[in-house]
Amino acid sequence: MGELVIHIALGPIRYVNPKEDQLGRDHVGWDPAMDDEALFRANRGCWVLGERAEKEQYALLSADGEVRMAIEIDKLVPVAGGRKAMEGRFLEPGHEVYDAYVGGVPPVATHRNPIAYFASPHDARMCQCGCGESVSTGWFLIGHDQKALHSRVAKIGTVREFIDWFDNTYVEPAAE
Repeated sequence: MGELVIHIALGPIRYVNPKEDQLGRDHVGWDPAMDDEALFRANRGCWVLGERAEKEQYALLSADGEVRMAIEIDKLVPVAGGRKAMEGRFLEPGHEVYDAYVGGVPPVATHRNPIAYFASPHDARMCQCGCGESVSTGWFLIGHDQKALHSRVAKIGTVREFIDWFDNTYVEPAAE
Protein backbone atom coordinates (compact mmCIF):
# COMPACT_ATOMS: atom_id res chain seq x y z
CA MET A 1 0.00 0.00 0.00
CA GLY A 2 1.29 3.44 -0.85
CA GLU A 3 0.91 6.70 0.96
CA LEU A 4 -2.21 8.75 1.26
CA VAL A 5 -3.89 10.63 -1.56
CA ILE A 6 -5.68 13.93 -0.95
CA HIS A 7 -9.36 13.95 -1.91
CA ILE A 8 -11.19 17.26 -2.32
CA ALA A 9 -14.96 17.41 -2.69
CA LEU A 10 -16.00 20.41 -4.77
CA GLY A 11 -19.23 22.32 -4.54
CA PRO A 12 -21.04 23.96 -7.44
CA ILE A 13 -19.32 26.84 -9.19
CA ARG A 14 -19.42 30.14 -7.37
CA TYR A 15 -18.01 33.46 -8.42
CA VAL A 16 -15.36 35.29 -6.37
CA ASN A 17 -13.68 38.66 -6.66
CA PRO A 18 -10.27 38.19 -8.37
CA LYS A 19 -8.92 41.17 -6.41
CA GLU A 20 -9.74 39.41 -3.14
CA ASP A 21 -8.86 35.84 -4.14
CA GLN A 22 -5.29 34.83 -3.24
CA LEU A 23 -4.81 33.23 -6.67
CA GLY A 24 -6.63 35.93 -8.64
CA ARG A 25 -9.44 33.56 -9.64
CA ASP A 26 -12.91 34.76 -10.63
CA HIS A 27 -14.63 31.47 -9.80
CA VAL A 28 -14.11 28.26 -7.82
CA GLY A 29 -15.95 24.94 -7.71
CA TRP A 30 -17.36 22.61 -10.32
CA ASP A 31 -19.36 23.25 -13.46
CA PRO A 32 -19.95 20.54 -16.09
CA ALA A 33 -18.97 23.00 -18.84
CA MET A 34 -15.41 23.37 -17.45
CA ASP A 35 -12.54 21.79 -19.34
CA ASP A 36 -9.61 20.28 -17.42
CA GLU A 37 -7.50 23.44 -17.55
CA ALA A 38 -10.34 25.57 -16.14
CA LEU A 39 -11.13 22.98 -13.46
CA PHE A 40 -7.48 22.85 -12.37
CA ARG A 41 -7.03 26.64 -12.31
CA ALA A 42 -10.25 27.17 -10.36
CA ASN A 43 -9.60 24.50 -7.74
CA ARG A 44 -5.85 24.01 -7.17
CA GLY A 45 -6.14 26.14 -3.99
CA CYS A 46 -6.76 27.73 -1.48
CA TRP A 47 -7.21 24.77 0.85
CA VAL A 48 -6.60 24.13 4.53
CA LEU A 49 -4.01 21.38 4.11
CA GLY A 50 -2.10 20.19 7.14
CA GLU A 51 1.48 19.01 7.46
CA ARG A 52 0.67 15.50 6.25
CA ALA A 53 -0.41 16.93 2.88
CA GLU A 54 3.22 18.03 2.28
CA LYS A 55 4.18 14.39 1.71
CA GLU A 56 1.46 13.58 -0.77
CA GLN A 57 2.01 13.21 -4.48
CA TYR A 58 -1.56 13.11 -5.79
CA ALA A 59 -4.92 14.80 -5.24
CA LEU A 60 -8.36 13.98 -6.60
CA LEU A 61 -11.14 16.50 -7.23
CA SER A 62 -14.69 15.16 -7.03
CA ALA A 63 -18.07 16.73 -7.70
CA ASP A 64 -21.63 15.43 -8.00
CA GLY A 65 -20.64 11.90 -6.93
CA GLU A 66 -17.83 11.44 -9.46
CA VAL A 67 -14.05 11.93 -9.48
CA ARG A 68 -13.54 14.70 -12.04
CA MET A 69 -9.74 15.18 -11.95
CA ALA A 70 -6.49 13.65 -10.71
CA ILE A 71 -3.59 16.01 -9.99
CA GLU A 72 0.10 15.24 -9.61
CA ILE A 73 1.44 17.60 -6.96
CA ASP A 74 4.93 19.08 -7.38
CA LYS A 75 4.63 21.15 -4.21
CA LEU A 76 2.20 22.97 -1.98
CA VAL A 77 2.68 26.72 -1.74
CA PRO A 78 1.41 28.88 1.11
CA VAL A 79 -1.26 31.47 0.46
CA ALA A 80 -2.93 33.89 2.87
CA GLY A 81 -4.80 32.65 5.91
CA GLY A 82 -2.65 29.57 6.48
CA ARG A 83 -4.05 27.93 3.37
CA LYS A 84 -2.14 26.21 0.58
CA ALA A 85 -2.38 25.87 -3.17
CA MET A 86 -1.16 22.96 -5.27
CA GLU A 87 1.48 23.42 -7.95
CA GLY A 88 1.60 20.58 -10.41
CA ARG A 89 -0.42 19.29 -13.32
CA PHE A 90 -3.68 17.53 -13.99
CA LEU A 91 -3.31 13.96 -15.20
CA GLU A 92 -4.72 12.52 -18.40
CA PRO A 93 -5.93 9.10 -19.58
CA GLY A 94 -3.10 6.57 -19.59
CA HIS A 95 -1.68 7.64 -16.23
CA GLU A 96 -2.37 4.92 -13.64
CA VAL A 97 -3.87 7.33 -11.08
CA TYR A 98 -6.16 8.94 -13.67
CA ASP A 99 -7.25 5.55 -14.97
CA ALA A 100 -7.89 4.19 -11.47
CA TYR A 101 -10.10 7.05 -10.24
CA VAL A 102 -11.30 9.65 -12.78
CA GLY A 103 -14.86 8.97 -13.88
CA GLY A 104 -15.49 6.69 -10.93
CA VAL A 105 -17.15 7.03 -7.57
CA PRO A 106 -15.08 9.02 -5.04
CA PRO A 107 -12.94 6.66 -2.91
CA VAL A 108 -14.07 8.37 0.32
CA ALA A 109 -17.51 9.18 1.70
CA THR A 110 -18.54 12.80 1.62
CA HIS A 111 -18.61 14.70 4.90
CA ARG A 112 -18.61 18.31 6.08
CA ASN A 113 -14.88 18.86 5.51
CA PRO A 114 -14.13 18.94 1.77
CA ILE A 115 -10.60 17.58 2.41
CA ALA A 116 -10.05 13.89 3.12
CA TYR A 117 -7.12 11.49 2.78
CA PHE A 118 -7.23 7.88 1.69
CA ALA A 119 -4.64 5.13 1.30
CA SER A 120 -3.83 4.27 -2.29
CA PRO A 121 -1.45 1.79 -3.91
CA HIS A 122 -0.80 4.44 -6.59
CA ASP A 123 1.16 6.86 -4.43
CA ALA A 124 4.50 5.06 -4.26
CA ARG A 125 7.43 7.30 -5.12
CA MET A 126 11.14 6.88 -5.70
CA CYS A 127 13.84 8.12 -3.34
CA GLN A 128 15.00 11.52 -4.61
CA CYS A 129 18.69 10.68 -4.10
CA GLY A 130 18.53 8.63 -7.29
CA CYS A 131 19.19 5.21 -5.70
CA GLY A 132 16.13 3.68 -7.38
CA GLU A 133 14.48 2.53 -4.13
CA SER A 134 10.87 3.36 -3.36
CA VAL A 135 9.97 5.38 -0.28
CA SER A 136 6.78 5.06 1.75
CA THR A 137 6.95 8.47 3.46
CA GLY A 138 8.63 11.73 2.52
CA TRP A 139 11.07 12.15 -0.34
CA PHE A 140 14.14 10.17 0.79
CA LEU A 141 14.97 6.91 2.50
CA ILE A 142 16.50 7.50 5.93
CA GLY A 143 19.93 9.10 5.45
CA HIS A 144 19.58 9.41 1.70
CA ASP A 145 18.94 13.15 1.88
CA GLN A 146 22.50 13.49 3.18
CA LYS A 147 23.75 11.11 0.48
CA ALA A 148 22.09 13.29 -2.19
CA LEU A 149 23.43 16.51 -0.66
CA HIS A 150 27.00 15.27 -0.31
CA SER A 151 27.09 13.83 -3.83
CA ARG A 152 26.21 17.29 -5.12
CA VAL A 153 28.78 18.99 -2.90
CA ALA A 154 31.39 16.60 -4.28
CA LYS A 155 30.60 17.72 -7.84
CA ILE A 156 31.76 21.22 -6.87
CA GLY A 157 34.68 20.15 -4.66
CA THR A 158 35.04 20.62 -0.92
CA VAL A 159 32.30 21.88 1.42
CA ARG A 160 34.04 25.30 1.51
CA GLU A 161 34.16 25.39 -2.32
CA PHE A 162 30.50 24.42 -2.46
CA ILE A 163 29.56 27.23 -0.05
CA ASP A 164 31.62 29.74 -2.06
CA TRP A 165 29.98 28.54 -5.27
CA PHE A 166 26.49 28.72 -3.74
CA ASP A 167 27.04 32.19 -2.26
CA ASN A 168 28.27 33.47 -5.64
CA THR A 169 25.48 31.79 -7.64
CA TYR A 170 22.30 31.96 -5.58
CA VAL A 171 19.95 34.84 -6.28
CA GLU A 172 17.37 35.63 -3.58
CA PRO A 173 13.85 35.48 -5.06
CA ALA A 174 12.10 38.83 -5.32
CA ALA A 175 9.40 39.38 -2.70
CA GLU A 176 5.90 39.42 -4.20
